[in-house]
Amino acid sequence: MLNRDTELKALLSNYYGYPNFRFNQLKIINSILDGKDTLAIMPTGAGKSVCYQIPALCSEGISIIISPLISLMQDQVANLKTLNIKACFLNSTQTYQERKDSLEEIENGTIKIVYVSPEGILSGQLLNFFLMQDVSLIAIDEAHCVSQWGHEFRNDYTRLGELKEEFPDTPFLALTATADKKTRSDIINQLGLVDTEIFLNSFDRPNIKYTIEERKNDIIQLDKFITANHEHDTGIVYCLSRKKVEKVANELCKLGHKAFPYHAGLSSTKRERIQKKFSREENIIVVATIAFGMGIDRPDVRFVAHLDLPKSIEGYYQETGRAGRDGLEANAWMVYGLQDVIKLSHMLESSDASESYKNVARTKLNAMLSLCETSSCRRKYLLHYFEEKYDVNCNNCDSCLTPSESWDATIDAQKVLSAIYHTGQNFGAGHIIDVLRGSQNSKVLQRGHDQLSVYGIGKDQSNQHWNFIIRHLLHAKFLIIKNWEYRNFGLTPKSLSLLKGEEKLLLKQTKKRKFKNSKAKSSQADLSHERVDLFEKLRKIRKDLAEENNVPPYIIFADKSLHDMCHILPRNKDEFLMVNGVGQSKCDRYANYFLNAINEH
Repeated sequence: MLNRDTELKALLSNYYGYPNFRFNQLKIINSILDGKDTLAIMPTGAGKSVCYQIPALCSEGISIIISPLISLMQDQVANLKTLNIKACFLNSTQTYQERKDSLEEIENGTIKIVYVSPEGILSGQLLNFFLMQDVSLIAIDEAHCVSQWGHEFRNDYTRLGELKEEFPDTPFLALTATADKKTRSDIINQLGLVDTEIFLNSFDRPNIKYTIEERKNDIIQLDKFITANHEHDTGIVYCLSRKKVEKVANELCKLGHKAFPYHAGLSSTKRERIQKKFSREENIIVVATIAFGMGIDRPDVRFVAHLDLPKSIEGYYQETGRAGRDGLEANAWMVYGLQDVIKLSHMLESSDASESYKNVARTKLNAMLSLCETSSCRRKYLLHYFEEKYDVNCNNCDSCLTPSESWDATIDAQKVLSAIYHTGQNFGAGHIIDVLRGSQNSKVLQRGHDQLSVYGIGKDQSNQHWNFIIRHLLHAKFLIIKNWEYRNFGLTPKSLSLLKGEEKLLLKQTKKRKFKNSKAKSSQADLSHERVDLFEKLRKIRKDLAEENNVPPYIIFADKSLHDMCHILPRNKDEFLMVNGVGQSKCDRYANYFLNAINEH
């Protein structure tokens, strides 16, 4: 085993330019090489691809990688080619001749790694083709999609268990960044994995700062956040609907940001163009639905923003994990409000999903809301959700950096419950707040609600304040939504104890945040070398090489490698190999370009 570990470490250094394996990479690779089925839970940016690429390099035959996204396949193959690793993909973007050539290369044994979609590998023709090849490994990326308890369940994945019947002696590797205990068990069962080795890495992403705010005006809040922290950075903004994606992208452009919408309603040509822009341009913001970003390889995304509440912590964790994959400072920022909770709950309750699925989804949504409402360390809450022990405060989330004081909201809660009771438990938040604030709204007057004892008892507080109280009452089960079509509130058995003062509602005091001008810029994240001019010169060389080779800049070198060049100042190819992320192939291809600039400096 020691000899094998030494050989594997040499492969890592030679091809990828990294001196050591991270997380459980080495254990996962050894498990595969021992012929065992393996499930690996690794955070985004932890190097999941190395776990199947290195076994492919030291095994006979081909390794099949099942990936849900065409763009990811293309990026991975482009990157492998720069490392001098023979790889190809088989998907719908290929011409008849391109596909024919790829199949011939696989048959001839010149290809080591093949990327296919779940639908593609299960098509009769392609499956029969692979059954005639020597297959050393089948890896399934984004494996949480297999499970109905996962947060992005996909029907295309449900048949992947059939592959185990066709390839009973081939080791399977299932990879995902997020899967709780129930989801992990379901992945193993659905795929038919046998005597599975399970590797759980830490879910902690210490370089990501978490901030969650109450929604006031999301566009204004987002603009202030970007301007103060990420004026010249690349980021992703997530919205729930296509309509909102278009609106937010348009508003950001008006405010002077380079923003583009991305959603399933766009033509495939336009989506491909925006995806390409995102991969290759600097200072770009993509506003998208959650369909964008799964498997994104770009390492220097400096921020991920949510303008709508995600459905689950798993979804939130995976989406925020697309920031700071290079390990440098990044931000995960979100705004949320009462309407998010009502909208997501309505979507769930009005769906055709089974009751058992709805129960799980309700639990996940409640956990997501609890993360938003907690006054304690958000990282601690996140990691505890994934059953990981973390007993200290992280000092890199808003709760730690600007702690909130708690206050007794019982009287205000009683006012809301009384208004709901006296109006017959037949109205939603808007009408209840109008009654509390003494509105002269025609609907209030026509119903005679201006004559109620609760009319105007909350006029000293804003709409936002009462939305805040109602949201917490819903979350704490003092309220329910009786009718999802009309979204009217009803009291619960718990309501009486609060009305009688037998229970209290203690809430955290929301503080007005000041945006500090501490920009976490990818171009300035590691400037202890103080060689800004050289770094920018190296970035320009990288950009020119990327355009010449028709690949994203990060496939040439990540920012981290450029910073390392500025620190080390290599004088020749031997010293260039000391740079983080420089393997033999990239050294042979690109060293002279960068060495010339460094020597001139």
